[in-house]
Amino acid sequence: MTISSIRQLLTEKYTKTTQFILTLMYTVGLIGLQVPVLKPIFQELSAFNLWVSAGLLLIFHQDFRKNFIILGIICYLVGYWIEVVGVHTGIIFGVYQYGTGLGTKLFKVPLVIGTNWFILVYCSGIFWEKIREHFKFSWHPIVQGILIGTLMTSLDYLIEPVAIALDFWQWDNNIIPIRNYIAWWIISSILGYYFSTSQFLKHNPLAILLLVLQCLFFAGHTILFMLNN
Repeated sequence: MTISSIRQLLTEKYTKTTQFILTLMYTVGLIGLQVPVLKPIFQELSAFNLWVSAGLLLIFHQDFRKNFIILGIICYLVGYWIEVVGVHTGIIFGVYQYGTGLGTKLFKVPLVIGTNWFILVYCSGIFWEKIREHFKFSWHPIVQGILIGTLMTSLDYLIEPVAIALDFWQWDNNIIPIRNYIAWWIISSILGYYFSTSQFLKHNPLAILLLVLQCLFFAGHTILFMLNN
């Protein structure tokens, strides 16, 4: 039995269980970060949660041809190094710095940041693939890239206030500059276009769920912060 057949057998058998575990992870994380005595512990686990999420996505991904591997590497490296340049120059996103909430850093940027860029591009790309397939749309990869970039930027809008409160990163004078969202949209649209033109099987039973969980996680924090204040 090959590795791919073993992976396929495992994913077919444990899809619902893994979906439940993923949902539980984000639900517990939402609650834990809102409880003052537990908050430091769950802040330390934030990076671990992202690494586990990426690992589960890869386990349930079925097509590891060269195109997909290159896409993953490019998303990670572009996402990570664009943040390095951004942190050190303030030119791309604005003036900001990372806190302690996202784990080990290299060049003042958490290593998990590149992973998060991959997760968002991959999950957003699969979301729009499902929409296109369901409604039998046929659109240019540029259009799909823009849709991916718009979805990712919308999620970043949800993430920003929560990330500041959880010490993931901090902005100069606590002001999120508009160019942050413009840069996010441009970079994520380019990566989204690359996703759209890369030829591999774009199906993963965890991808859309993970995207929804991230949206609910950050929206939930925003609502709870507003209620507590």
